[in-house]
Amino acid sequence: MTLTLILIESIIIGGLVGFAAGAGAARMFHAPTVQGMGSFRTLGELNACAGDSASHFSFGLGFFFNAWASAVGAGTFSQDVSHRIIPNWAAAVWCRKGKPIETTLHNPKKMAISGMVVGIIVVSFLNLTSAAIPQSLQAIAIKVLVPAANLLINPVMPVLFWLAALDAGKRTGVYGTIFGGLAHLIMGNAVPGVVLGILIGKGVDENGWGRLTTTLFVSVIILFVLSGFFRGFDLTLLQQFKLGVPGWLQGLHQMMGAGGK
Repeated sequence: MTLTLILIESIIIGGLVGFAAGAGAARMFHAPTVQGMGSFRTLGELNACAGDSASHFSFGLGFFFNAWASAVGAGTFSQDVSHRIIPNWAAAVWCRKGKPIETTLHNPKKMAISGMVVGIIVVSFLNLTSAAIPQSLQAIAIKVLVPAANLLINPVMPVLFWLAALDAGKRTGVYGTIFGGLAHLIMGNAVPGVVLGILIGKGVDENGWGRLTTTLFVSVIILFVLSGFFRGFDLTLLQQFKLGVPGWLQGLHQMMGAGGK
């Protein structure tokens, strides 16, 4: 009876979450003409998969194991369920070779329907397996699934996105490599940098250095500078090169509560 109740609740919750995540992801592509609902990260990752069904599915699959480990071990859902798994698998349902993304990935109605179905399946699976696995086996599952998920997230996923950037063109490959390397050094994972590099490179290829691409480029630079500062990357870099850390810089970090000692 308990599993039946969990299944019913999972269908309701998964359907609602999937509907909202699928429609919201598609509506982001129509902003600012219509109100969008989602995150820049989701938009960038969907763009990076370029409407390819296999890419969307494999990207979501990479984060599915991490979400599964979190559900089994801790009994909670990670943000990857709504941000990465449902939107990408919902897109994989419609995206086929030769079909324009304007009628698939950018269609809120289609994405809402597929998102609802995917949400029901994913949420039900995670909840049922989490409830069915005995307590004694949960620790074993964590030891197996978490390392596998970590390997997929880093280094497998960064390599796949880097190869996608190189395949997209010379300029995109250069930006993807530079920003991916910086993201790996500062954040510990190259995927955000490679995705941003792809967006900038493709934007310049299609529209040149207009106001939008220039604003995006400057915003990315500011993002990396602030991220490096608050993580104490500048202090670590100076220390590793055996250079003295200026007192004013150390004081600025202490005053701002940024990383570093």
